[in-house]
Order: sequence, then C-alpha cells, then structure tokens
Amino acid sequence: MRCDPASAMDLSPGAIPSRHDRRGPTEMSGGVPWSIAIADRGDVGDLLAMIRGLAQYEKLEHLVRTDGAALAEALFGAHPAAEAMIAREGDENGPAAGFALFFHTFSTFLGRRGLWLEDLFVYPQFRGRGLGKRLMAEVAAVARARGCGRFEWAVLDWNAPAIAFYQGMGATLLPEWRLARVTGDALAQFGTETPGAGS
Repeated sequence: MRCDPASAMDLSPGAIPSRHDRRGPTEMSGGVPWSIAIADRGDVGDLLAMIRGLAQYEKLEHLVRTDGAALAEALFGAHPAAEAMIAREGDENGPAAGFALFFHTFSTFLGRRGLWLEDLFVYPQFRGRGLGKRLMAEVAAVARARGCGRFEWAVLDWNAPAIAFYQGMGATLLPEWRLARVTGDALAQFGTETPGAGS
C-alpha cells in the first residue's frame, strides 16, 4: 500500500527529501521493498542510464544527446529546469529501479501552473510489481501539494501497454491535439526569414 506523500511530508520546492533524507523502504507487490525520493547529484549516473534505457525501449536512441554534465546542470544547476524522482530497490543505497522526470508548465485558461511528466521508466526486471503506478502517484502528489491545475504527459501512439496503463489510472487521452516541435537546424532558422520572402 502506497503512502500518500502529500500527507506525509512538505512537497513544496526544496522540501522534498533527497537521497540523503528519504523515507525508508516500503513494500510493493511481491514483498520487494524500495525507496523513492527526489534525485540529487549523486543519482545522475543512474538517471542517465535509465534515460538511455527509455530511449532504447522507445526506439529513439539516435535522439539522445545529453550526458552526465548536461543532466546535472539541468537538474541541479543554478537554474534547474526539471526535477526527478528515483526509485531504488531496498534502501537509498540499492540499485536503481526506475525514475520519473518532471517540470512545471502554466495554463492561461486555468491561471495556474501545471506539472508535465517528461519521462517515466522502470527497468524490465522491476515491471509488473506496481512501481510505475507508485512513481506516477508520487509525482501526482507533488502536483496536488503545489496547487497545480493539471498533471500531463505524452505517450507514443504505438505504445498500447502504456496507453492502457495510463487510462487505467484515470488519465484522459486527447486525440484532437497534436504535438508541434521545432529542433536542431529548423530551430536555428525558425522565424528568421524576411517577412514576405517566398510569397
């Protein structure tokens, strides 16, 4: 049974426990204990390995450009861009089992910030034991504690197990929306053409 972190601790920014101040292990299905907490710099190597594992699963290895230094700066630099929760088997010194990486967004319609889940990953040997649900529940609890109006993420359309998993937790898919992206050379050139050029 999961412990609701919203009632167990302060989840405001900077108040979530790091690996040096995290809750003791709790039990998941099958009696295997694990600990979950906000990651710190000491977790960067494990986070990077899981990011690569996720990319491999999604057949997107060719898109991974980050390294340990870039990830550490993004998560723990002077202006952090995101946060991550890491799950470990047993206590805080156990092997990494999974992670969730998230950051804040803002809705003009709601007038409130939201929480965007960028990545969710559990190593294959830990799947089927409720750890993915636990990580999702922990991040959702952060969203509630911080007064967010939304908790959102994207899922690949071919990933039927993930879609079923999210719907089973109560998420609603938004088929009328499409994700727009500009990156690489396209980003470098985006909006730089002279008005009227090519017309």
